[in-house]
Amino acid sequence: MKAKDVQLNEAVQGLLNQVNAIYPGKVEVQFIGELQAGYVRHDQAQQMQMGKDIAIQVADLTAPNYTASHELLHLLMILSGFPQVFFSLTTGQPKLDEQLMIMGTELYDIVSHFVVVSEQQKHGLITPEIKDLYLAGVKATIKPEPDPVDDEMTLRTLTLLDALVFFGQDDEKVMADFEKNYPISLAAAKKLYAVITAKPVDSPFTLRRNVVKLFKAFDEQLEAWNLPGLHNTEFTTLTSVMSKRQLGLKVKQVFELYHSDMHEKTTQRRAYVGFNRTDEQNGFVLPSPAPKDDTPDYFTKLYDMTVKELFDQLKMPYILR
Repeated sequence: MKAKDVQLNEAVQGLLNQVNAIYPGKVEVQFIGELQAGYVRHDQAQQMQMGKDIAIQVADLTAPNYTASHELLHLLMILSGFPQVFFSLTTGQPKLDEQLMIMGTELYDIVSHFVVVSEQQKHGLITPEIKDLYLAGVKATIKPEPDPVDDEMTLRTLTLLDALVFFGQDDEKVMADFEKNYPISLAAAKKLYAVITAKPVDSPFTLRRNVVKLFKAFDEQLEAWNLPGLHNTEFTTLTSVMSKRQLGLKVKQVFELYHSDMHEKTTQRRAYVGFNRTDEQNGFVLPSPAPKDDTPDYFTKLYDMTVKELFDQLKMPYILR
């Protein structure tokens, strides 16, 4: 199959039209190359920003409509007002930053997939064939667990957790396969799955709550394996979902500012992180004030602003509950 022969089916064309109806620029789906890996994985497509337009580039033609729909639904969620992740902090080590960004995005995506998968099912985009291709994608990503375990437990757990969101826990054939090949990481993935399914993801607010719960639970799992935590509650900024009342409150009633050991990316100055008081999640990042502004008064003023005033000043997006 060549890229030029691929046609969007009706369901995916419908999603593309939906996206274009709300996106201010133009969104198009492009199929590139002739690669067919024989499995589906979420890294087979990406969004490219081109000025005001977005191109969704599908680089693997194994299941082009499924793969395109996955990206379109992620985009549709953000355009319809679901929280996003932002990365405004740097550890000063580019490689470590990149790793933390990949992991933070992956955890956020896994929770988003509850919405994505349920929409794909509604549109008849998850067929038995797609399920087989998805399972093949899991196998292409993670090798069976050796004894003693190796350093790929984190990757296995993330991959299996995402697979649980995709298959659910009732697919006996898939579960037996995972049980046989990945017993330890499957047990960890099931524990995390229980955390993010305790309450459904059915609104921007519940998505955000489950992402924060997963950030924390994933670190607990890493620590149980004596691995360093990712600290996504500090490193990753997650869009705030606020009621009108909360937006009108003073900053100090909703957030607590902490001096971070990390720096703010654009200014390279030491960062202050605004943690949400209810769940201790990074809601915004500020660089330390320039020396001339660094007065006790600076923070008093900041704490006395309303949340809305501060977010508007920072051009920080927020979502109204």
